[in-house]
Amino acid sequence: MNLLKNTLILASSSPQRLSLLVEAGLNPEVRIPEVDESIFPNESAESLVKRLAVEKLDAVVNDGECGVAADTVVAIDENILGKPGSSEIAFEMLQTLSGKTHKVITGVAVSGPKGRQSLVVSTLVIWRKLSREEIITYIESGEPLDKAGGYGIQGGGKDFVVSFEGSFDNIVGLPVKEVISCLSELGCSCSK
Repeated sequence: MNLLKNTLILASSSPQRLSLLVEAGLNPEVRIPEVDESIFPNESAESLVKRLAVEKLDAVVNDGECGVAADTVVAIDENILGKPGSSEIAFEMLQTLSGKTHKVITGVAVSGPKGRQSLVVSTLVIWRKLSREEIITYIESGEPLDKAGGYGIQGGGKDFVVSFEGSFDNIVGLPVKEVISCLSELGCSCSK
């Protein structure tokens, strides 16, 4: 059985992040942070996700505890796409991504007995052109509403992807390899 000597706190309500950590052999305790996710004027996608990850970690993880928080957005043509929240916004997002290349950017904040670290991981994703009918059918599945950029690569959104460069887990919402490396550096021993 894979164990983390210290309890790992996941500062997130994301079922995808929890699932990725469990698949990596970890058994995190979930604490849901309350953080205002508004974008500051002229804030870059990289600055936004790093800031929000740190705020989420600070909200629910105490100094010395092993914890991880993250925030993921999709960036295309200088636009930042978060979770659509409505079918109309999801349609606009999916139409924007159709046939184009975008970046999935995740900010990660990690803590442990030796301190805290934060980092940003980007993955380039290339999509094929989508028909209006495909977009509508996908929205009707309900999957896009709570996903950054309006799609989940681990679900029906995988059919839109031609290729990607970088971490698949990052597209899902948490670059696991980088997280485990940071946890180890910060004194949270975990085994896989």
